[in-house]
Amino acid sequence: MTAGPGFQNGAAATLASLKQWSEQGWIRRLDAAFARFVDEQQIGAPAPLLLAAALVAHMEGRGHSCVDLDLLLQDSDAVLGWKSEAADALRQLMASAMPLELGVWLDAVGSSSLVWVERVDTASQGGSEPLVLSGAKLYLRRMWACEQRVAAQVLLRVDVAAACRPEPLEVRRWLDMLFPASSAESSLDWQRLACGIALNGRLGLITGGPGTGKTYTVARLLALLFAVDEDPLRLRVGLAAPTGKAAARLKQSIDSALGDLQTQLGAKLELQQLAAQIGPARTLHSLLGARPDTRKFKADAAHPLALDVLIVDEASMIHLEMMAALLDALPASTRLILLGDKDQLASVEAGAVLGDLCTDAELGRYLPATAAYAEAVCGQAIADEFLAVEASRLAQQTVMLRKSHRFGGPIGQLALAVNCGDARAATELLRQGERQILHELQAPTLAALLQLAVNGRAGALGGYRAYLELVKQRPRETGGECDRASFEAWVGAVLCAFERFRLLCAVREGLFGAASLNLAVEQALVEQRLLLKRGEWYEGRPVMVTRNDVSLGVFNGDIGIVLRPFSQASQASQASQAAAGEGNGVRLRAYFSDGGSLRSVAVSRLADVETAFAMTVHKSQGSEFEHTVLVLPTEPSRVLTRELVYTGITRARKAFTLVSGWPAGFSKALAQRTRRASGLLERLTDETNKAT
Repeated sequence: MTAGPGFQNGAAATLASLKQWSEQGWIRRLDAAFARFVDEQQIGAPAPLLLAAALVAHMEGRGHSCVDLDLLLQDSDAVLGWKSEAADALRQLMASAMPLELGVWLDAVGSSSLVWVERVDTASQGGSEPLVLSGAKLYLRRMWACEQRVAAQVLLRVDVAAACRPEPLEVRRWLDMLFPASSAESSLDWQRLACGIALNGRLGLITGGPGTGKTYTVARLLALLFAVDEDPLRLRVGLAAPTGKAAARLKQSIDSALGDLQTQLGAKLELQQLAAQIGPARTLHSLLGARPDTRKFKADAAHPLALDVLIVDEASMIHLEMMAALLDALPASTRLILLGDKDQLASVEAGAVLGDLCTDAELGRYLPATAAYAEAVCGQAIADEFLAVEASRLAQQTVMLRKSHRFGGPIGQLALAVNCGDARAATELLRQGERQILHELQAPTLAALLQLAVNGRAGALGGYRAYLELVKQRPRETGGECDRASFEAWVGAVLCAFERFRLLCAVREGLFGAASLNLAVEQALVEQRLLLKRGEWYEGRPVMVTRNDVSLGVFNGDIGIVLRPFSQASQASQASQAAAGEGNGVRLRAYFSDGGSLRSVAVSRLADVETAFAMTVHKSQGSEFEHTVLVLPTEPSRVLTRELVYTGITRARKAFTLVSGWPAGFSKALAQRTRRASGLLERLTDETNKAT
C-alpha cells in the first residue's frame, strides 16, 4: 500500500501525539522514540505503522510479548487498560487519522521495509527488520525470536518420550517405595503421577498452589531418577531458580526431603551419597553465566550446560527471553523439570511462559496412551474427567498438584476464593473468618497502617518492632570463637525475625506504594526510637538487592540486614564509634542468609539496593512470611489484578491482613485478570503439532 496524503498528515499528528503522551507519562519516552526511529528509517511511514510501533514497544515494557492489532482495533480499552483521559485521546487519534479496519492496518504495517511478515509456508526468519508481523500480532523482532525458540525447544523435548522412558515395571517398583501410603489408595495421587509423567519425556511441568508439595514431589523424583539410572554416580543434576532466595529455599527443601527419604529407604538406595553430588542451587543468571553489559550468557547452544537433569523452581517468574536462553543452553538429552504456580503473577519482564505452558492444566487432558503409561508406572487409573481424545503433546507432560498439605485453613480458603474470582466469599472470609488468622483493616489511614507495621495486630505476630528489639540485644564481644559463634547466631536470629513479617504493596508509587511506605515506616521507627538513623546507612536497615552482582555474590531479590560486624573491640569503643558517625556506612555490613550459612558485604560496595520494609508483590515471589500485610493502592490501577492478590495472599504462612486504600479495590482486583499478549500458546497447540 502506498501512503496517501491523509496518512502522511496522520503520521505527523501521530508523532506529535506520541510525544505529548510520553511527556504526560501515558507511554514511555522510549516508546515515542521508537516511533520516531521508524519514521526516520522509512520516508512517508503511514500513521498505523508509527502508532503500532509505539504501542508494541509500550506493551513490551508492560510484560507483553506482542500487540494484537485485531484486538486493539476492536477494543483498545481492554488491550491497553489506560485511564479514561489517555484512552479517549487514543480513540480520537485513531478515528481522525486512520480507518479502523484491520485490513488497512495490516497492509500499512506489513508493506513496510521495517517489518518482516511471518508466513506459514516458509521457514525463513527474515532479515534484520526490527518488527515482525505474524497474523495480526506485531512483535519486536527480539521478542518474536525468543517465542520461536521457546516453542521449538518445547516441542522438541516433548516429542522424545519413547527414547528416554525407563522400564515401567522398574519405575513402578520404586514409586511404591517412595509413595508407600498412596499405593493402597483408590484416589489418584497427583504427586506420584507427576513423578511418573516426568520420566516420560525430556520436559516435565509440575504446577500447583502453595502447600501442594511441589518440592516434596521433586525430591522423590530425584530419588527415582537416581534409582532407575544405570550409573547414578555419573548423573549430573542442577538446581536453579530465578532469585537467590528462591534458589536457597529450593536447596533447603530438597535436602530436607532427601534426608527423610534416606531414613525411609534405608540401604536400598545410598541417597545421601548421591545427593551430595548435586551441589548448590543457583540463580538462573549464575547458572547460565551472566556477563556484564550484554544480554548474552556464557552458556548457549554452542556452549551447553553439562547437565543430565535440571530442576527449576518458581518458574512463573521466568520471562520469555530468559526461558529462551535457558532452553538454548540445555543439551537435547537433558531432562528439564519446571516447578511453579501457574496462577501466580508472571515475570515483571515480557512473557508469561509458565502460564502459557500450563494452560488448562487443571483439566488434565491426557490421551489414552498417556493414561495407559501412567497406570503402568503408578498403578493408579486417571479418572475419565481428566482424559481427552485429542490434546497437545505438552499436556501429556504436565501435572497439576491439587491437594494442599499446608493451606487447608482460612488462608487456603481465601486464596481459593480469590483464584476463583469469588469476591463475596473472599470478603466474607476476611470479615467473618478466624480473626487471628485473617483480618481486614477497614477504611485505613496512613497512621493506622504505620501502627500495624510497627507493632502488628492482635492475634498475629508483631510488626518490625520485634526484629529491632533483637538488634539491640547484640551479644557481648570479649574475643574467641565462642563469641563469634554467638554473634553469628544472633545475626541469624535477626534475619529470621525480620522475615516473619512484611508489607507487600501492589504498586511502587503513591501514598500506599512501596517507595512512600518505606520512607514512612522508617520515619515511624525512628520516632519510636527503634532506629537510630544518621544517614543513608544505619544499623537495622533492611535492604533488598535490585541488581545481580556476581562479584559480590548478591542477586536481585536478596534481602539482608545492615549491622556492625563482629569485632573484638570493647562495647565502649563501639558505642563511641557509632556516636562519632561511623553508623553512616564506615564499619557497617549487610548480612544475608545463604541457605544455612551467612554472608556479608560492606555497605560501601552495595550500589544497587533499596530499603525493604515494604516491597512490591512482584518482588516477594519465592518468599514466605508468617504474617503478610497486602497493601492495595488508594486509586484504580491496571496492575491491580486477581493474580496479584492471589500471589500476595499465598506469601502468608500463619496470618494475613488486607489493607485496601480504595474501598472497591479488593473486589475490582478479583474481577480483573492478567492477560498478557503472546503467540506462544498458539505455536504450541497448532493443528500441525497435535498429538494423536
